[in-house]
Amino acid sequence: MLEAILVMALGAVILGAALGYASVKFKVEGDPLVEKIDAILPQTQCGQCNYPGCKPYAEAIAKGEAEINQCPPGGEEGIRKLADLLGREVKSLSAEHGLEKPKSVALINEQTCIGCTLCIQACPVDAIIGAAKQMHVIVASQCTGCELCLPPCPVDCIAMVPIAETVESWKWKYPVFPLHTEKKAA
Repeated sequence: MLEAILVMALGAVILGAALGYASVKFKVEGDPLVEKIDAILPQTQCGQCNYPGCKPYAEAIAKGEAEINQCPPGGEEGIRKLADLLGREVKSLSAEHGLEKPKSVALINEQTCIGCTLCIQACPVDAIIGAAKQMHVIVASQCTGCELCLPPCPVDCIAMVPIAETVESWKWKYPVFPLHTEKKAA
């Protein structure tokens, strides 16, 4: 009996070591180009580009399967950044994918919401909270403005409200870099 346990333990150690080696040897790393493209995209996950999210769209751009002008939320600025990154010509936004609109968030009219949960099911970023037959609320900090909650709403109680430009929203559009670097103590 003790021999069987030792044999099983030795087998487990050998298989564990083999799996550990294989995980290091055959490690699959993401495509750095896809990561750079994805960082430029607005992360609305709206599907207007005909892809289910920003990451699949970034992968398609990197493979040359999609054009850089299919993202209405990214707008002309996004197209310009993608063109610079990829060394491609700047194109105007493809009209078949939508129009560039100001950044906005969804707002639910509490008086008319019937709590059907259809908007919750449609939201790709879980920015809507509520329960069946209860009023729902948008978590504005999570809402990407994708407008996917609008079509399923049977009572049209959801409206898109433009985001006013503030210091917080401005700093993401124009990154702030430190004016000086701190010297580390030796």
